[in-house]
Amino acid sequence: MDLIKRAITCLLVVCLLATPVLACGGETQSETKEIRIGVIGPTFYVQGQHHRYGAEMAAEEINKAGGISIGEDTYRIKLFFANSNELLSVTDAANAMERLISVNRVSFVMGGIRTEAVQAMQDIAMDNKVIFLGSGAAAVELCTRVTENYDRYKYWFRVAPVNSDHLGHVSFQMLGMVAAAVAQKTGNTPRVAIFAEQAVWTDPIVAAAQANIPLMDMEVAGTWRVSATATDVTSELTAIRNAGANVIFTALSGPVGRHYVQKWGELEIPAASVGINVEAQDAGLKALPTKGNYETTLNMYARVNLTEKTIPFYDTFVDRFGEPPTYNAGTYEAMYVLKEAIERAGTLDPDSVVEEIEKTDRISPAGRITFDDSHDIVWSPGYVTTVGIQWLDGEMHCVWPPADGSWEDVSYEGVVPYKLPPWM
Repeated sequence: MDLIKRAITCLLVVCLLATPVLACGGETQSETKEIRIGVIGPTFYVQGQHHRYGAEMAAEEINKAGGISIGEDTYRIKLFFANSNELLSVTDAANAMERLISVNRVSFVMGGIRTEAVQAMQDIAMDNKVIFLGSGAAAVELCTRVTENYDRYKYWFRVAPVNSDHLGHVSFQMLGMVAAAVAQKTGNTPRVAIFAEQAVWTDPIVAAAQANIPLMDMEVAGTWRVSATATDVTSELTAIRNAGANVIFTALSGPVGRHYVQKWGELEIPAASVGINVEAQDAGLKALPTKGNYETTLNMYARVNLTEKTIPFYDTFVDRFGEPPTYNAGTYEAMYVLKEAIERAGTLDPDSVVEEIEKTDRISPAGRITFDDSHDIVWSPGYVTTVGIQWLDGEMHCVWPPADGSWEDVSYEGVVPYKLPPWM
């Protein structure tokens, strides 16, 4: 009899262990699953750090709000971070992407900054049909691949920044604004030094600058190309001074940008600086002896009302990380673009998710996000316009588009007038 009781007890235990746990009301509690997302970038540089910050911030918000819903299932985002080391090595970047896909088994990837490395990472992602949301590389070629070979490259989308053609357009608008101030102040024809890093994304900007600056009633004082990781640009800035330049037009995405600002301020080069300098999008300039004062650069974000989401995002980012977001924090928007596409698709199947990403139309902190046929983010008034910021007294201020709406009738509350360096 005891043996029978023990057998019945064991059977009950087995049945209980095999029975799903029930929630209140007698319903089966839904198991929370994971969506594995890779974030790839140069970890030891601000660009990669902001890839991580933007992705972490969005993933935590999404998970806290209930995760991603696919049918009756709920998925939490699990992030995997990879150091691409792409500013120094394309091979390292490719290996990092391989590890994310084969070892961490991620279903989606976002990040990347250096075009030469992103092309290699892009090919690996496409080989595996892994959706790759670019959040740093600007070269047009990354998206023309989609139109030239859609079936292979359709898993690629650029979320940030806008492409190099549009970056160049906005940079020239800012250059015109600064050149007008220089001409008014000095009474001289603006004489522009082109100062760009040696990279694929800067080539079209440099070529356009050399061709168009003379058409803008300005002179080209010369062109200087430097390594993205250069630590001393004294000789280049000395040559720019000797060439009689009174404007420096920059195209810098690597750490050289910080060293450039430091030396430009220390030497008080009598030329206003304007263009693209990713390091100047970061609060690290405050630590310089000159506090980065008067440096002017294009950016994706500023503490102005680009949309109703901009200032809340900006303030939360600063409160959490102690610095304003660079454009590489576009991983924040990439995460929401992906979430919404997955939920609309109702599946993690990459082809179905691609179809839904193509339909994206959402208001983000950077503007209204949609994609064109090449899977490039649309740049246009009313969509993502980008902004120009200037460092004044150790603080970042938005100076473009002008407050008077003179550019395409676009005006954002909070924009301030541009100021020339006092040593001009």
